[in-house]
Amino acid sequence: MEYAGLVKFDFLGLRTLTIIKWALEMINQRLEQEGKPPVRIESIPLDDEKAFKLLKSAKTTAVFQLESRGMKDLISRLQPSNFEDIIALVALFRPGPLEAGMVQNFIDRKHGNEPISYPDAQYQHEWLQPILEPTYGIIVYQEQVMQIAQVLAGYTLGGADLLRRAMGKKKPEEMAAQREIFEKGAIEKGVNGELAMKIFDLVEKFAGYGFNKSHSAAYALVSYQTLWLKTHYPAEFMAAVMTSEMDNTDKIVGFYDECINIGLTVVPPDVNSGKHRFSVNEKGEIVYGLGAIKGVGEGPIEAILEARQQAGIFKDLFDLTARVDLKKINRRTFEGLIMSGAFDKLGPHRAALMKNLDDALKASDQHSKMEALGQSDMFGVLTETPEEVQNAYANTPKWTEQVVLEGEKSTLGLYLSGHPIGRFIKELSHYASTRLNELQPTYRGQTATVAGIVMASRVAITKKGNRIGIATIEDRSGKLDLTLFSEALDTYGELLQKDQIVIATGSVQHDDFSGGLKMSVREVITLDDARARYAKSLALAIHQEQITPTFIKTLGSIITPHKAGTLPLHFYYQSPEGRVLLKGGVEWRVTPKEEMLVKLKEFLGENAVELEFE
Repeated sequence: MEYAGLVKFDFLGLRTLTIIKWALEMINQRLEQEGKPPVRIESIPLDDEKAFKLLKSAKTTAVFQLESRGMKDLISRLQPSNFEDIIALVALFRPGPLEAGMVQNFIDRKHGNEPISYPDAQYQHEWLQPILEPTYGIIVYQEQVMQIAQVLAGYTLGGADLLRRAMGKKKPEEMAAQREIFEKGAIEKGVNGELAMKIFDLVEKFAGYGFNKSHSAAYALVSYQTLWLKTHYPAEFMAAVMTSEMDNTDKIVGFYDECINIGLTVVPPDVNSGKHRFSVNEKGEIVYGLGAIKGVGEGPIEAILEARQQAGIFKDLFDLTARVDLKKINRRTFEGLIMSGAFDKLGPHRAALMKNLDDALKASDQHSKMEALGQSDMFGVLTETPEEVQNAYANTPKWTEQVVLEGEKSTLGLYLSGHPIGRFIKELSHYASTRLNELQPTYRGQTATVAGIVMASRVAITKKGNRIGIATIEDRSGKLDLTLFSEALDTYGELLQKDQIVIATGSVQHDDFSGGLKMSVREVITLDDARARYAKSLALAIHQEQITPTFIKTLGSIITPHKAGTLPLHFYYQSPEGRVLLKGGVEWRVTPKEEMLVKLKEFLGENAVELEFE
């Protein structure tokens, strides 16, 4: 089957054909290196068992025409098993068929829960079986309307098309004329006139919902092709999909989540191996596209790729700045590339790269000026990675994980090397009854308590005019939708801000719409509130050699703004003689705010600050 020429594709269809093209380029390049024959999209089988297994699981994010939540719900109920079912899916997923109940009839007939008839159990005719058998006896397509008129009432092809149009317009005078023609033609072919009119009425009813099958088949073919690519070459397919949305950060985040859900790894952009588009490396990992980094335009990327192509990979930051055309890249662009992780292979860590960026740019500028004068200078050897370059990186402390992740979020729109909730996982186990991937439905008034970071939240209005809050949290193991009805929404709604870590308690049910779980929330508290409620003390480890007047003053300046709280301070004093616990008095009780804990960890060290629980 060829889709070319069957239908004039809209922008979405053309975009999808481009995705297929990009995916095939990556796939066939790899297959050529492996000495294997290329994939030809027009030759893929339309009955691939693995592809239909993926389809039945409704894991169709990024699959053309089949990725909306409503469509996923329909797929889960229908369980498509052949290409004809996909054609029908595209035709049925429209307001008319959904509201008319046709879709449920289609599903029931496919699964044997309703007898199949052509077209109706009371008014069935065997001549219609070949026409309606692919759709389980239901009139889904405009072509079926025309075929019924031809087979049952002797219409010509042109006359059948006039009937189809008349039924679509629903003009009484035209329909009256067509009824007469249909009845007369049916009787002439030996069909009972009364039965013919009953079938005519059914055809007229469904004709208003009929969809052009050639149109649906063309889209279904592209849907199947993207499904097949996602099944057999998921990394290349998702890389192509993400490339198609490089300017839409929200879409990239959604596709990144899908990559994680299907077991793919997405790594930060890499100036030494990455491309303008998303690509796939030799490990099968998706490499973030350089073109998707915020604030990095085509000019800087072209300059970097051109320099890499001319003289190979970059040895370090100084080597890169010496070789690229600095007229095309400004300092802010370099900073964005560092924060995104694109320069990770050019130095020991991002903090060192950022600290030495000015020196690298100055060295490059000086080197260019000297070359223009036909002279050599000490910077000419920087591409050799001399000892001076290594010394330039020395004694630069690494950024904290929080700073690294914030840099990725600001330049990529998502977190790649970690997750902001990662450093809280151990602590959250004291507040939550289970991780999200292990959550089970609750029964008989039971509740569960979960913890996670808010990914999105909104307020919706029900058909009865009531307000409900809807939020999605995740804890890196899984996601959960929270529902807050009016009272809970009024009380806790303001806490559900994006990127806020919350602890939610409520009842858990199956969500028929998403196929996962959802929680009806009874209470929400913040991380700071949970600490104040559940922690018994705050432990600080201090070594004898640290104790100086300056140390005591700095420590006091961090703690003082948070005094008058309820959490006792425990000082674990380490000396050559051993470790001693010193309990702070009432005046040293604090409120365990995140701001204070972060400053304490920066001052004392990550492992020197810990909340204690019973």
